[in-house]
Amino acid sequence: MARVKPDESPAATEWRTLLDADGSASAARRIAAILHDPRSLSLRAELLEWLCGFAESTAYDPNADDECRAVLPEVYTAVLPFIDNDDLAVREAALGVVSVLPDLADARLFQRVLASSGDRRERASAVFGLGEAGADTTSLLTDADPAIRVCAALTPGCADDSEATRLILEALRDPAAADAWFPEPLPQFDGWFRFTLVAAAIERAETFEDLLPAALAVVAVGSCYTVDSDWGPLLAKAFPTPYDGTLTSAQRSFLSAVAENDRNWGTVANPLIWLRKAGLPETRDELRELVRSGT
Repeated sequence: MARVKPDESPAATEWRTLLDADGSASAARRIAAILHDPRSLSLRAELLEWLCGFAESTAYDPNADDECRAVLPEVYTAVLPFIDNDDLAVREAALGVVSVLPDLADARLFQRVLASSGDRRERASAVFGLGEAGADTTSLLTDADPAIRVCAALTPGCADDSEATRLILEALRDPAAADAWFPEPLPQFDGWFRFTLVAAAIERAETFEDLLPAALAVVAVGSCYTVDSDWGPLLAKAFPTPYDGTLTSAQRSFLSAVAENDRNWGTVANPLIWLRKAGLPETRDELRELVRSGT
Protein backbone atom coordinates (compact mmCIF):
# COMPACT_ATOMS: atom_id res chain seq x y z
CA MET A 1 0.00 0.00 0.00
CA ALA A 2 1.33 3.41 -0.95
CA ARG A 3 2.28 5.64 1.94
CA VAL A 4 -0.19 8.49 2.53
CA LYS A 5 1.47 11.86 2.05
CA PRO A 6 1.04 14.41 4.85
CA ASP A 7 -1.24 16.65 2.80
CA GLU A 8 -3.43 13.71 1.78
CA SER A 9 -3.89 12.07 5.17
CA PRO A 10 -7.42 11.44 6.44
CA ALA A 11 -6.50 13.23 9.65
CA ALA A 12 -5.42 16.37 7.79
CA THR A 13 -8.63 16.30 5.79
CA GLU A 14 -10.63 16.06 9.00
CA TRP A 15 -8.61 18.84 10.62
CA ARG A 16 -9.50 21.25 7.84
CA THR A 17 -12.97 21.41 9.31
CA LEU A 18 -11.47 22.97 12.45
CA LEU A 19 -10.52 26.03 10.43
CA ASP A 20 -14.24 26.84 10.27
CA ALA A 21 -14.64 26.51 14.02
CA ASP A 22 -15.58 29.49 16.14
CA GLY A 23 -13.00 31.10 18.38
CA SER A 24 -13.56 28.92 21.42
CA ALA A 25 -10.91 27.92 23.96
CA SER A 26 -11.46 24.23 23.17
CA ALA A 27 -10.93 24.81 19.43
CA ALA A 28 -7.77 26.84 20.10
CA ARG A 29 -6.39 24.15 22.39
CA ARG A 30 -7.13 21.45 19.81
CA ILE A 31 -5.55 23.40 16.94
CA ALA A 32 -2.47 24.23 19.01
CA ALA A 33 -1.99 20.52 19.72
CA ILE A 34 -2.39 19.56 16.06
CA LEU A 35 0.47 21.85 15.02
CA HIS A 36 3.06 19.34 16.20
CA ASP A 37 1.52 16.35 14.47
CA PRO A 38 3.63 15.51 11.35
CA ARG A 39 0.43 14.93 9.40
CA SER A 40 -0.47 18.62 9.78
CA LEU A 41 2.47 19.72 7.63
CA SER A 42 0.38 21.07 4.74
CA LEU A 43 -2.03 22.79 7.12
CA ARG A 44 0.37 24.47 9.51
CA ALA A 45 0.28 27.94 8.01
CA GLU A 46 -3.52 27.90 7.93
CA LEU A 47 -3.75 26.55 11.47
CA LEU A 48 -1.37 29.24 12.68
CA GLU A 49 -3.39 31.93 10.90
CA TRP A 50 -6.50 30.69 12.71
CA LEU A 51 -4.63 30.88 16.02
CA CYS A 52 -3.48 34.39 15.16
CA GLY A 53 -7.07 35.51 14.68
CA PHE A 54 -8.05 33.83 17.93
CA ALA A 55 -5.14 35.36 19.86
CA GLU A 56 -5.74 38.84 18.49
CA SER A 57 -9.48 38.86 19.16
CA THR A 58 -8.98 37.45 22.65
CA ALA A 59 -6.02 39.62 23.68
CA TYR A 60 -7.57 42.90 22.57
CA ASP A 61 -11.20 42.29 23.49
CA PRO A 62 -11.92 43.52 27.04
CA ASN A 63 -15.01 41.31 27.08
CA ALA A 64 -13.20 38.16 25.95
CA ASP A 65 -14.14 34.93 27.68
CA ASP A 66 -11.91 34.09 30.67
CA GLU A 67 -11.41 30.56 29.36
CA CYS A 68 -10.13 31.95 26.07
CA ARG A 69 -7.70 34.21 27.93
CA ALA A 70 -6.49 31.26 30.00
CA VAL A 71 -5.55 29.28 26.89
CA LEU A 72 -3.32 32.01 25.40
CA PRO A 73 -0.13 30.82 27.18
CA GLU A 74 -0.73 27.34 25.76
CA VAL A 75 -1.15 28.81 22.30
CA TYR A 76 2.04 30.84 22.67
CA THR A 77 4.05 27.82 23.83
CA ALA A 78 2.74 25.67 20.98
CA VAL A 79 3.48 28.29 18.33
CA LEU A 80 6.92 29.44 19.47
CA PRO A 81 8.95 26.59 17.88
CA PHE A 82 7.59 27.47 14.43
CA ILE A 83 9.23 30.91 14.48
CA ASP A 84 12.33 29.13 13.11
CA ASN A 85 10.53 26.82 10.68
CA ASP A 86 12.06 26.30 7.25
CA ASP A 87 8.79 27.26 5.56
CA LEU A 88 8.49 31.06 5.25
CA ALA A 89 4.68 30.95 5.28
CA VAL A 90 4.74 28.97 8.52
CA ARG A 91 7.33 31.29 10.09
CA GLU A 92 5.34 34.36 9.15
CA ALA A 93 2.09 32.95 10.50
CA ALA A 94 3.77 31.90 13.74
CA LEU A 95 5.32 35.33 14.14
CA GLY A 96 1.89 36.84 13.62
CA VAL A 97 0.55 34.88 16.60
CA VAL A 98 3.47 35.81 18.83
CA SER A 99 3.38 39.49 17.88
CA VAL A 100 -0.22 39.89 19.08
CA LEU A 101 0.71 38.40 22.47
CA PRO A 102 3.24 41.00 23.68
CA ASP A 103 2.64 40.19 27.34
CA LEU A 104 4.01 36.71 26.71
CA ALA A 105 6.64 37.43 24.08
CA ASP A 106 10.27 38.35 24.67
CA ALA A 107 11.40 41.40 22.71
CA ARG A 108 14.70 39.65 21.97
CA LEU A 109 12.81 37.19 19.78
CA PHE A 110 11.60 40.01 17.51
CA GLN A 111 15.07 41.57 17.47
CA ARG A 112 16.54 38.27 16.34
CA VAL A 113 14.02 37.98 13.50
CA LEU A 114 14.77 41.54 12.38
CA ALA A 115 18.48 40.84 12.33
CA SER A 116 18.30 37.48 10.55
CA SER A 117 15.43 37.77 8.07
CA GLY A 118 15.45 39.40 4.67
CA ASP A 119 11.72 38.97 4.14
CA ARG A 120 9.74 42.22 4.33
CA ARG A 121 6.57 40.73 5.77
CA GLU A 122 8.44 38.75 8.37
CA ARG A 123 10.46 41.78 9.44
CA ALA A 124 7.35 43.97 9.53
CA SER A 125 5.61 41.55 11.89
CA ALA A 126 8.70 41.62 14.09
CA VAL A 127 8.60 45.44 14.14
CA PHE A 128 4.99 45.44 15.30
CA GLY A 129 5.83 42.78 17.87
CA LEU A 130 8.64 44.93 19.22
CA GLY A 131 6.34 47.91 19.40
CA GLU A 132 3.62 46.06 21.25
CA ALA A 133 6.20 44.68 23.65
CA GLY A 134 7.16 48.22 24.56
CA ALA A 135 10.63 48.07 23.03
CA ASP A 136 12.35 51.11 21.50
CA THR A 137 11.78 51.11 17.73
CA THR A 138 13.20 54.54 16.89
CA SER A 139 16.40 53.07 15.44
CA LEU A 140 14.26 51.37 12.78
CA LEU A 141 13.09 54.74 11.46
CA THR A 142 16.30 54.70 9.40
CA ASP A 143 16.05 51.08 8.20
CA ALA A 144 17.13 50.46 4.60
CA ASP A 145 13.62 49.26 3.70
CA PRO A 146 11.06 52.11 3.47
CA ALA A 147 8.25 49.74 4.46
CA ILE A 148 10.06 48.82 7.67
CA ARG A 149 10.73 52.48 8.41
CA VAL A 150 7.01 53.23 8.16
CA CYS A 151 6.04 50.18 10.19
CA ALA A 152 8.38 51.41 12.93
CA ALA A 153 6.77 54.84 12.67
CA LEU A 154 3.39 53.24 13.37
CA THR A 155 4.44 51.64 16.66
CA PRO A 156 3.18 53.17 19.93
CA GLY A 157 6.65 54.24 21.02
CA CYS A 158 6.94 56.54 17.99
CA ALA A 159 3.57 58.19 18.42
CA ASP A 160 5.11 61.49 19.49
CA ASP A 161 8.15 61.32 17.23
CA SER A 162 8.12 64.05 14.55
CA GLU A 163 10.25 61.96 12.18
CA ALA A 164 7.81 59.07 12.50
CA THR A 165 4.92 61.36 11.64
CA ARG A 166 6.85 62.70 8.65
CA LEU A 167 7.47 59.16 7.39
CA ILE A 168 3.76 58.30 7.63
CA LEU A 169 2.71 61.44 5.77
CA GLU A 170 5.41 60.87 3.17
CA ALA A 171 4.23 57.30 2.56
CA LEU A 172 0.67 58.54 2.07
CA ARG A 173 1.80 60.85 -0.71
CA ASP A 174 2.09 57.66 -2.79
CA PRO A 175 -0.61 55.44 -1.25
CA ALA A 176 -0.59 52.99 -4.16
CA ALA A 177 3.10 52.28 -3.55
CA ALA A 178 2.48 51.87 0.19
CA ASP A 179 -0.36 49.43 -0.51
CA ALA A 180 1.97 47.44 -2.76
CA TRP A 181 4.36 46.87 0.14
CA PHE A 182 1.86 44.42 1.66
CA PRO A 183 -0.62 43.16 -0.97
CA GLU A 184 -1.84 40.68 1.62
CA PRO A 185 -2.57 42.38 4.96
CA LEU A 186 -0.28 41.62 7.85
CA PRO A 187 -1.92 40.16 10.97
CA GLN A 188 -1.61 43.55 12.66
CA PHE A 189 -3.94 45.45 10.31
CA ASP A 190 -6.95 44.99 8.07
CA GLY A 191 -7.33 45.87 4.40
CA TRP A 192 -4.98 48.03 2.38
CA PHE A 193 -1.96 49.38 4.20
CA ARG A 194 -3.03 52.95 3.44
CA PHE A 195 -6.02 52.48 5.75
CA THR A 196 -3.69 52.04 8.72
CA LEU A 197 -1.55 54.96 7.57
CA VAL A 198 -4.58 57.24 7.22
CA ALA A 199 -5.75 56.44 10.76
CA ALA A 200 -2.28 57.15 12.17
CA ALA A 201 -1.85 60.33 10.16
CA ILE A 202 -5.19 61.70 11.36
CA GLU A 203 -4.30 60.95 14.95
CA ARG A 204 -0.84 62.48 14.79
CA ALA A 205 -1.16 65.49 12.47
CA GLU A 206 -1.94 68.70 14.29
CA THR A 207 -3.95 70.33 11.50
CA PHE A 208 -5.68 69.30 8.31
CA GLU A 209 -3.33 71.63 6.44
CA ASP A 210 -0.47 69.36 7.54
CA LEU A 211 -2.36 66.42 6.07
CA LEU A 212 -3.44 68.03 2.80
CA PRO A 213 -0.77 66.70 0.37
CA ALA A 214 -1.29 63.17 1.69
CA ALA A 215 -5.06 63.58 1.76
CA LEU A 216 -5.18 64.62 -1.90
CA ALA A 217 -3.10 61.59 -2.87
CA VAL A 218 -5.39 59.28 -0.89
CA VAL A 219 -8.54 60.67 -2.52
CA ALA A 220 -7.00 59.97 -5.93
CA VAL A 221 -6.83 56.21 -5.24
CA GLY A 222 -9.99 55.94 -3.14
CA SER A 223 -13.56 55.20 -4.12
CA CYS A 224 -17.07 54.94 -2.77
CA TYR A 225 -16.15 51.42 -1.68
CA THR A 226 -13.13 52.44 0.41
CA VAL A 227 -14.47 55.74 1.77
CA ASP A 228 -15.03 54.40 5.29
CA SER A 229 -11.32 53.66 5.65
CA ASP A 230 -9.58 56.35 3.61
CA TRP A 231 -11.08 59.62 2.40
CA GLY A 232 -14.11 59.57 4.72
CA PRO A 233 -12.06 59.86 7.94
CA LEU A 234 -9.93 62.52 6.20
CA LEU A 235 -13.10 64.45 5.42
CA ALA A 236 -14.05 64.29 9.09
CA LYS A 237 -10.59 65.65 9.98
CA ALA A 238 -11.08 68.48 7.48
CA PHE A 239 -14.47 69.33 9.00
CA PRO A 240 -14.27 68.72 12.76
CA THR A 241 -17.45 70.79 12.92
CA PRO A 242 -20.10 70.91 10.16
CA TYR A 243 -19.61 73.30 7.26
CA ASP A 244 -20.54 76.83 8.38
CA GLY A 245 -20.74 78.64 5.06
CA THR A 246 -17.04 79.30 4.47
CA LEU A 247 -14.21 77.11 3.24
CA THR A 248 -10.51 77.26 3.98
CA SER A 249 -8.13 76.81 1.08
CA ALA A 250 -7.29 73.29 2.30
CA GLN A 251 -10.95 72.31 2.62
CA ARG A 252 -11.68 73.62 -0.87
CA SER A 253 -8.79 71.68 -2.40
CA PHE A 254 -9.82 68.48 -0.69
CA LEU A 255 -13.50 68.78 -1.65
CA SER A 256 -12.53 69.48 -5.25
CA ALA A 257 -10.50 66.27 -5.32
CA VAL A 258 -13.44 64.33 -3.86
CA ALA A 259 -15.85 65.78 -6.41
CA GLU A 260 -13.61 65.11 -9.40
CA ASN A 261 -12.85 61.46 -8.66
CA ASP A 262 -15.40 59.48 -10.68
CA ARG A 263 -14.96 56.43 -8.44
CA ASN A 264 -16.42 58.31 -5.47
CA TRP A 265 -19.83 58.59 -7.09
CA GLY A 266 -22.24 55.76 -7.74
CA THR A 267 -25.00 53.77 -6.10
CA VAL A 268 -23.07 53.11 -2.87
CA ALA A 269 -24.41 55.32 -0.07
CA ASN A 270 -21.33 55.37 2.16
CA PRO A 271 -19.89 58.66 0.79
CA LEU A 272 -23.20 60.40 1.45
CA ILE A 273 -23.02 59.48 5.13
CA TRP A 274 -19.63 61.20 5.50
CA LEU A 275 -20.73 64.24 3.51
CA ARG A 276 -23.88 64.54 5.60
CA LYS A 277 -21.91 64.40 8.85
CA ALA A 278 -19.72 67.24 7.58
CA GLY A 279 -22.78 69.34 6.70
CA LEU A 280 -21.92 69.20 3.00
CA PRO A 281 -24.02 68.67 -0.16
CA GLU A 282 -24.63 65.04 -1.01
CA THR A 283 -24.62 65.28 -4.80
CA ARG A 284 -21.61 65.70 -7.03
CA ASP A 285 -22.95 68.76 -8.86
CA GLU A 286 -23.83 70.53 -5.61
CA LEU A 287 -20.40 69.77 -4.18
CA ARG A 288 -18.75 71.15 -7.33
CA GLU A 289 -20.83 74.31 -7.02
CA LEU A 290 -19.86 74.67 -3.38
CA VAL A 291 -16.17 74.35 -4.29
CA ARG A 292 -16.58 76.94 -7.05
CA SER A 293 -18.51 79.49 -5.06
CA GLY A 294 -17.54 78.69 -1.49
CA THR A 295 -21.17 79.09 -0.42
